[in-house]
Amino acid sequence: MRIKQLTGLGFALLSMLPVQAQKESREAGANNLRYIDPKIGNVGQLLEPTRPTVQLPNQMIRMAPIRANYLDDQISSFPLTIVSHRLGEAFSIKPFTEQINAQSWEKKLAYDHDLETIRPWYYTTYFVDDEVTVSYVPGRKTGIFRFEFPADTEKSLLLGLYNGAGSWDFREGNVVVATEQYHGMKIHLYGKFSEAGTVVTGVNGQISTARKADGKDARAAITFSPKTRNVALKYAISFVSAEQAKKNFENELQSVDFETLKKQGEDAWEKVIGQINVQGGTEAQKRSFYTALYRTYERMVDISEDGQYYSGYDNKVHQASRTFYVDDWMWDTYLAQHPLRTILNPAQEEDMLQSFVDMYRQSGWIPTFPVLFGDNPCMNGFHSSIVLLDGYKKGLRNFDVEKAYEGMVKNANEATMLPWVNGPKCELDDFYLKNGYYPALAKGEKETVKLVTPFEKRQSVAVTLGGAYDDWAVGELAQALGKTQDYQVFSRRALNYKNLWNKEQMMFIPKDSKGNFLRIDPKFDGGMGGREYYDENNGYTYKWQVQHDIPGLIGLMGGKQRFEAELDQLFREGLGRSKYEFWAKFPDATGNVGQFSMGNEPSFHIPYLYNSTAPWKAQKQIRFLLDVWFKDNIFGIPGDEDGGGMTAFVVFSSMGFYPLTPGKPEYTIGSPLFEKTSIKLQNGKEFTVLANGASVVNKYIQSARFNGKALNKPSFTHTELMAGGTLELEMGPKPNKQWGLGE
Repeated sequence: MRIKQLTGLGFALLSMLPVQAQKESREAGANNLRYIDPKIGNVGQLLEPTRPTVQLPNQMIRMAPIRANYLDDQISSFPLTIVSHRLGEAFSIKPFTEQINAQSWEKKLAYDHDLETIRPWYYTTYFVDDEVTVSYVPGRKTGIFRFEFPADTEKSLLLGLYNGAGSWDFREGNVVVATEQYHGMKIHLYGKFSEAGTVVTGVNGQISTARKADGKDARAAITFSPKTRNVALKYAISFVSAEQAKKNFENELQSVDFETLKKQGEDAWEKVIGQINVQGGTEAQKRSFYTALYRTYERMVDISEDGQYYSGYDNKVHQASRTFYVDDWMWDTYLAQHPLRTILNPAQEEDMLQSFVDMYRQSGWIPTFPVLFGDNPCMNGFHSSIVLLDGYKKGLRNFDVEKAYEGMVKNANEATMLPWVNGPKCELDDFYLKNGYYPALAKGEKETVKLVTPFEKRQSVAVTLGGAYDDWAVGELAQALGKTQDYQVFSRRALNYKNLWNKEQMMFIPKDSKGNFLRIDPKFDGGMGGREYYDENNGYTYKWQVQHDIPGLIGLMGGKQRFEAELDQLFREGLGRSKYEFWAKFPDATGNVGQFSMGNEPSFHIPYLYNSTAPWKAQKQIRFLLDVWFKDNIFGIPGDEDGGGMTAFVVFSSMGFYPLTPGKPEYTIGSPLFEKTSIKLQNGKEFTVLANGASVVNKYIQSARFNGKALNKPSFTHTELMAGGTLELEMGPKPNKQWGLGE
């Protein structure tokens, strides 16, 4: 219908469309929220499980009860904030119903799992011995705890620290101001209780009636009237100053009560979870999918406060007109979590990329694991270079690209590649730059390089392969920016992975400094986690760590037929020993199918490599892995989830596509769980995956169309996705072995 033909009714209907779209999005978001269960994966096979984190999406204040693990029926305390994912908390609180003494803070409180409710924006539990109900809701820089006490008991709240030293200062009856030292910086608290009470404080295990305490293990308690039944603490946190903590309080909580903040939190989650809507699939698949999507918003976190932020990269407060983000573990997140954000919220991703650039300006290095107190030198590689390239290749420009490139080059040429070490290069890095591989020590050979950490070792193969990918990223950005000479240098270095290929063993095998391959068992040698040569996984996983040059890897193996056969064998190869012996040395390599490890990040892309030779096998493996290892129960995550790093794989794979090579603006196709997946893009368009007939049985693609045109290759581009394209698949119970083999 032409616009000029519309009468008043037609114009009225048109004017209602945006409102109707917003209403539908809101309803979808609310409907999707019911599938989120933060307890999924709370019990890990061997390592760190997921945590039932309560927070607003990508916001600073995070809370989860402190207990040994989900199986523990006692809670030690509640943090007023989780400072960094798995790297500490600040300011503890818990209710207490007895006379207070110096040992009171050590008491743990028994609860009933079935009386605990956890939503992304709300938490409540009931302590069965003390008969106290605790409820909590988070804000951006604030939170509210609510405590419901029984009638005939003492009614106190115990306050403590997690990091050693700090202070508590009670003012004006019901106001508390506190600080906590954390990795060389101060965290500030401003809070108000719903009523005044009697205060005790203490340091070094002693308590007194003083209203202030300052020093090691500073603690405090406030006791309320016997008539009191309900007590609330409204509080704000600042990394900038005590004054800013109070301002954060006034900005968010001055006229806001518990229920209002709870509703605001639910609305915030509706907005992001409603961005992806699915139809079809099982209830269990929807629970796994939407819980995984919720977890991808755990980090990075916004630490900007009224146009300023504290930076642990130079220990200064900076004025800034855009959001500054911290808390990212790029060895985990570069694979899928950052690529997911380039789709769902590219403007937010640009702020994160600019945060990396600002960290470089402040510290002299592009970060690898940027957390609140600075760059935490975890794992290996400079995968921030891949994240920066990926954003650029997908059209993100609202960050200082030239400065980012400068930092990428500096990391590549001047920083040490040693695992778990930050700073300038050493003799091993000079060797790499000259010879194209990181030299390894023979079994039993003593380490002579002081910079090598005793536990993490050299990880010579992992470092070489990761370095080749990182150098490829630098080279690709160099080419895009017209830096031809740099492109030539780094594109050559991107091929360094070939220097460790052992044709006889069909593996990447470490070499010594003389260029000789070491005689090792790539399945089991290398010490704890294989760290002398690999990292957390063995040679069977690192055999495939060449995402940036898959044709080159195929060539090393002698062609597509052998490549496919080697992939087959990966999923069939036995451990070669008992599980307890294998996992005693490789505790990170969980979720095993043969030698494939679903529970560790380097494996994520591997099943999608089948798309180079036999796409139906990729469909088969992806469905199998999702079904076996990602369940909607407390055991539903096979390994270290790492704050959204692993669950981003679940989000992509469930939708039916995956970023096989971050840094290349394209996606490879798997097997969608749902008959229809719709992504509402920030540009107002919508990308849709239609998988006609998809079910638990119908997992194989029979044919495909993209925007109505026949598609016989298992990929599409980021540009096509962001234009609001439609990928339509016909699904069936048996494989079409010819589909996807086109160019």
